[in-house]
Amino acid sequence: MTDLIRSSSLTYYPEVARSVGLDPRQMMRKARLPLACLDKPDTPIAVAGLRRLLESSAEASGAEDFGLRLAERGGLTNFGTVGLIVREQATVGEAIDAFSRFIHIHHDGMRLDVARGKQAVTITMHLRGRKPSASRQSIDVALGSVHRIIQSLFGHDWRPQEVHLHYPPPHDRKRCREFFGCRVIFNAKNDAIVLSAHDMERRIPSAHPLIASYLRKRIEAIETRPASWEQKVDEVVRLLLAGGDCTVERVAEHLACTRRTIHRRLAASGTSFSAILDAQRADLVIQLIDDPGRPLADIAMQLGFSAQSAMARWFRSRFGCTITDWRKGVRPVTAAPSATAA
Repeated sequence: MTDLIRSSSLTYYPEVARSVGLDPRQMMRKARLPLACLDKPDTPIAVAGLRRLLESSAEASGAEDFGLRLAERGGLTNFGTVGLIVREQATVGEAIDAFSRFIHIHHDGMRLDVARGKQAVTITMHLRGRKPSASRQSIDVALGSVHRIIQSLFGHDWRPQEVHLHYPPPHDRKRCREFFGCRVIFNAKNDAIVLSAHDMERRIPSAHPLIASYLRKRIEAIETRPASWEQKVDEVVRLLLAGGDCTVERVAEHLACTRRTIHRRLAASGTSFSAILDAQRADLVIQLIDDPGRPLADIAMQLGFSAQSAMARWFRSRFGCTITDWRKGVRPVTAAPSATAA
C-alpha cells in the first residue's frame, strides 16, 4: 500500500536544494514528484517519492546532512492542522501526546510511541516502508522535525538528553550533535528522542484551551485517513479535480506509480478510475453550477471535459435534467444512472 504525506513537507525543499547547488524542479522530475504540489501544501504525495527525492538530493549535492537542513527550516506550520492543535495544548507533555495521536493525518506511514518513565521520556519514531527500514535522509527529516517542534514549544535553549539513530555514524558526527544539541547514539535499536520527564510538565504560555478544544473536534472529524487503494485514489482525485488538473497520469505521479498500476489495483477492488472520477465530478459540479456567474465553459475545463457540450451530455445522463433546469430548481425524483464522459 502506498503511504501518503502532505506536500507541505516540501515547503522548504527548493530553498535547501538551491543552497547546495541543485535545481529543485529538475530533482523533483527525476523523483517523479508533481511540481504543482509545491504550491498546494495539502496535496497528498507518495512517501516513496519523497524518499527518492531526499536520497538523490543528498547524493547529487554531496550534502550528507540534507535531511537535517530541511528539518532545520521547518516547524509547526509544516504540519497544518496537526501543528495547530499541538501548539494550543496546555503543557509540553499534552502537546507531544497530541502530536503522537494525530501525526498519521499528516504522514500516514509515521508513528510516534511515547514511553514515560520517572526520570526520562522516550519518543520513538517508526517509519513504515517497503524496505525493512527507512532511508537515512527520511529519518533525519522526520526525527529532526519532531525535535524542532518540541524545541519550538520551549524556546531554542531546550536540549534533549539523548538522540538515538539506528543507522551507522555519518562522516561528520559533529553536524548531528550540533543539530540536536546533545549526545547522539548511532547504530541504536530505534530512532528516538529522550527528554527529561520534568520537561513534560512545562506550561505553554501561548496555549488557548478553547481553541485547542475546537481544533481537536475538527481534527477528530478527519482523523481517519484513507486506508485502501481505492480510498487513496479517491482522495487524490478530489484534490486535483478542485484544482482543475486531474488525469490518471497526474494521480499516478502523486501515488508514485504508473497508470497501469492504478487501473489494475482498482479493478482488483471492483471499481475503476473512471467511476471514481465520475463520482467526484458529480459532487463538485453541483457546487460549481450553484454560482450563476461562473461560465459553464470554465466549469467544463476544470472538470476535465473535452468541451462544454460533453459536460452537458454527462450532466443530463448523471442527473436526469439539464444544467439550466438544475439552476432553476428542477430536481428529478430519481437521478439517472451514472455515466462516464470522454
